[in-house]
Amino acid sequence: MSLPKTKCVFLDRDGVLNEDCPDYMYDLGKLVIPEGVPEALQMLKSAGYLLIVVTNQAGIAKGLYTAENVYAIHEAMQKVSGNALDDLYFSPDHPQYSGASLSRKPGSLMLEKAIGKYNIDPEQSWMIGDRDRDMQAGRNAGVRTIHIVHENEKSEGDHAAANLLEAAKIILKAEIRL
Repeated sequence: MSLPKTKCVFLDRDGVLNEDCPDYMYDLGKLVIPEGVPEALQMLKSAGYLLIVVTNQAGIAKGLYTAENVYAIHEAMQKVSGNALDDLYFSPDHPQYSGASLSRKPGSLMLEKAIGKYNIDPEQSWMIGDRDRDMQAGRNAGVRTIHIVHENEKSEGDHAAANLLEAAKIILKAEIRL
């Protein structure tokens, strides 16, 4: 007997779950979670989605911070979102510092590992990110994509949204149509 497939929303971190910093987000004191993020996560959770963070953390390869900093930010997000996030995958690599890595987006290894571990159905799943590489990783893993775009930015995703709350509403509307 096979287990039922689960549906998932893969979430980029910086620029989606928190405001992006030009010099990397690793200092809890600088963490800013935009309005609507906890609400969006709870809406998706209530609709039965696994919520898995997939984030490039090249600052580790560059020696700017450690994995512990990444986990501390994740824990802060868990507190704010009522522990809505199911898992965290991050790539500590950077091509110029640690060499090429399939886990670093636009590679899709982080998503593929989660798909295997949680028996995720890519056809029912989504990737939300704010960069072209997030959209590529999502497409490479066979999931639909939503690009968080800023003013006048061209979307590379299947859908575009101004923020995570808008993206969550797109997903829930799409689910109704299925």
